Amino acid sequence: MEKFQEAREKAKKNVRVADHILTQTYPLVNDPKLLIAVLENIFLSLTNSMGALLHYERLFKRIPPFHENFESKFNMLKMNVAHKHGISNDYLKFIQEVKSLLELHKKGPVEFSRKDVFVICSEKYDMKAVSVNDMKKYIAKTKMFIDEISKIVSKDEDLFKRDSEDPILM
Repeated sequence: MEKFQEAREKAKKNVRVADHILTQTYPLVNDPKLLIAVLENIFLSLTNSMGALLHYERLFKRIPPFHENFESKFNMLKMNVAHKHGISNDYLKFIQEVKSLLELHKKGPVEFSRKDVFVICSEKYDMKAVSVNDMKKYIAKTKMFIDEISKIVSKDEDLFKRDSEDPILM
C-alpha cells in the first residue's frame, strides 16, 4: 500500500472515531470534555487527508519534498496543490479554524463545562464555546473533505494495485 493510501485510510479511521465518540460515547458519559477528543480526531483526520493528497502528488513528482508536520503540509496544500485540484478556500479556512481551536485549548489558562458546551478561554479571556452541534458540523465537513481528497487520489489508483498473477511483478 502506498503512503497516500495509508494516509487516506488513517483519515477515514480518525473521522469514524470522532463520530463514534460524539454519537455513542458522549450521550452515555455526557461530559463536554469529550468534545475536545472529537476535535482532536477531526484534526488528525484533516491532517491525514492533506497528507494523502500531498503524498499522491509527491509520488508523481509534482511537488517538492515536504516535512511530516501540520505547518509544512498545510502550506504545501495551500500554495501548490489546492488551486490545481479545485479545493475550496472554505476547506483551508476550516482546517485553520480547527487547528486554532486546538491551540487555544492547549494554551488557554481556563476551561470549563457549562451544560452541553465546553468553553475555552484565551489569556485575554476571550471565550470560545465548543458544542455538540458544532462538532456534528465539523464531522460532516471533514467527511466531505475526505471524499473530495479520495476522488482526487483514486484517479490513478489502479496503477498501484498489485496483481499476484501478473508475471512482470513476480
